[in-house]
Amino acid sequence: MNRITELFNIKYPIIQAGMVWNSGWRLASAASNSGILGLIGAGSMYPEVLREHIQKCKKATDRPFGVNVPMLYPNVQEIMDIIIEEGVKVVFTSAGNPKTWTSWLQERGVTVVHVVSSVKFALKAQESGVDAIVAEGFEAGGHNGRDETTTLTLIPMVKEQVKIPLIAAGGIATGRAMLATMILGADGVQIGSRFVASEESSAHQAFKNAVVEAKEGDTQLTLKELAPVRLLKNNFFNQVQDLYKSAPTIQDLKTLLGRARAKKGMFEGDLIEGELEIGQISGMIHDIKPVSELVKAIVKEFEQAKNQNLNIN
Repeated sequence: MNRITELFNIKYPIIQAGMVWNSGWRLASAASNSGILGLIGAGSMYPEVLREHIQKCKKATDRPFGVNVPMLYPNVQEIMDIIIEEGVKVVFTSAGNPKTWTSWLQERGVTVVHVVSSVKFALKAQESGVDAIVAEGFEAGGHNGRDETTTLTLIPMVKEQVKIPLIAAGGIATGRAMLATMILGADGVQIGSRFVASEESSAHQAFKNAVVEAKEGDTQLTLKELAPVRLLKNNFFNQVQDLYKSAPTIQDLKTLLGRARAKKGMFEGDLIEGELEIGQISGMIHDIKPVSELVKAIVKEFEQAKNQNLNIN
């Protein structure tokens, strides 16, 4: 029993990240059924679609699960109302001020976790009264911190400053990585990219295959002027790099990005023109497996590494 398993009433201190276009009810329920906390990614869902996913998730698991809500979306009030109406007990907030929703959710019986990328934002989240924080290093896929602080340095720096439970994220796909971040002060881990390449992920098969084929150096952080995002390099990524050569305005970047590009890439499988969000750890992902097998392997490796007398010279 540790602070994270206790907080969420789960078996292992692991959270499956709520990733846009990847984290539907199938992935979240499979994760929860494996003894970790599954999250539905509300970022890619219209409110009524989210309601449907929550209802299906409740039918597919009797274990705790939550919803990840990026707060930059215009219909966030409607999303929060649905979460309460459907009786969801855990919400992970990101991309916004944690003060906006934390007490409102907690007054309605919800455990609130906020995702941060720096010590400054970790302290703000703690001050706003959240129950725990996810500190995410810039190795992570998708939207990211501007400071490019790696997980290995971010976790001990946040640990030094905050008292509430701390979840490490960014570049974690194995039991050894989980142990490393917990030795540095994390109480648990959040894993995203590894679960993209799972059978239950709602990502398109072509995107899953691209993740498996990715090598070191195949992802890069870009579009910092809009919202920093780590992408798999493809034709769209190259267009962004070409545009940067002409000192583009923010509007130029927005025009190129357009709408629904992440959906086109991750959900519809357009590997040429789509936005393909994945972490650096994709270079260590070599297969697509059921969530239950992935969790078993991570936990087994974690226990073995913890029990080993590692020879460090």
